[in-house]
Amino acid sequence: MNESDSAQSPKETEKDKNSRRAFLQKIGVGSVLLGAGATGFQSVRALIPDILYEASERFKIGHPAQISEGVTFIEDRRLYVFKEGKTFYAISGACTHLGCTVKYTKLNQPKDIEVDGLKKKINFEFHCPCHGSKFYADGTNFAGPAPRPLRWYKLEQSPDDGQLIVDLGEEVEQNFRLTV
Repeated sequence: MNESDSAQSPKETEKDKNSRRAFLQKIGVGSVLLGAGATGFQSVRALIPDILYEASERFKIGHPAQISEGVTFIEDRRLYVFKEGKTFYAISGACTHLGCTVKYTKLNQPKDIEVDGLKKKINFEFHCPCHGSKFYADGTNFAGPAPRPLRWYKLEQSPDDGQLIVDLGEEVEQNFRLTV
């Protein structure tokens, strides 16, 4: 019996060695694949920046006294800022159809209009040169393919230095005015 026990032991030992070897090979191959996957992920992730290089949606446009009476166009932000005495408001210069820059058009004669049941007298309009959309002075669309009125943005005065701040991230109603 001793001889048969000793004869089976080497076979079992060799079988155990093969299963251990296969297990360790699987662990090794898995580790290499995991390392390669992690390296690949980090390589692809390195191509995506962690910050946005977009302009801030809140920006200062100057002191109220520096802004001229009437309309001022801020070209790089496509924004019209209006000053009527000590009252200010801001209207987007981007057409709501396809985003072209609308043009401020002064009318030869004041025009009487009715918007939402209110009668108004306007001295100017906005015209889109791309596809012919037209907007009243308050930004309400009345001709062309534009689906919505022009956007109005919040204006506030900085408590630090008294400059006006426009917040393009916060739209306001068409009757919004900031009085300084």
